[in-house]
Amino acid sequence: MTERCLACDLTTGDRPLPGGRVYATDAWVVEHCIGPLGVGTLLVKPFRHCTGVAHLTAPEAEELGPLLRAVSACVSELNQAEQVYVCLWSHADWKPGHVHFLVQPAWRHQAASFTAPGPTLQSEMFFANRPPDPEEVGAFCERARAFFASRRHERWPGRSEDR
Repeated sequence: MTERCLACDLTTGDRPLPGGRVYATDAWVVEHCIGPLGVGTLLVKPFRHCTGVAHLTAPEAEELGPLLRAVSACVSELNQAEQVYVCLWSHADWKPGHVHFLVQPAWRHQAASFTAPGPTLQSEMFFANRPPDPEEVGAFCERARAFFASRRHERWPGRSEDR
């Protein structure tokens, strides 16, 4: 039996994705995080199932830096974030999984609910397990799509028309 990949299933539509696809390039897709990391947290992952940065193709690697910059700008602006975390995730149950970059907004006011920023914040958010409201996710994704559409002239990877 072949194990299913949640990341692939969300991209292909085999599992429901709240908010839908936000943005895509030839090699990468941007989606809203389905986990409890808050409204406005986006994921950047290759369309192709890939379990590590060392396994990226040259075209995937070339698009990655500019795309992470673009997605970080989107998350920063739309959330009025004081900081934006960009971190790699690719493990599930200690097994390599579909590599993806989490792009998450952070603010000082979170100190009222969590003990520390960065990885501690993310760990505590998972422990609290408060998934974002799907309607709020959908509204954020609409704003994010508009963000990318309004900046098509900028030097960021463009949307692949056939995806």
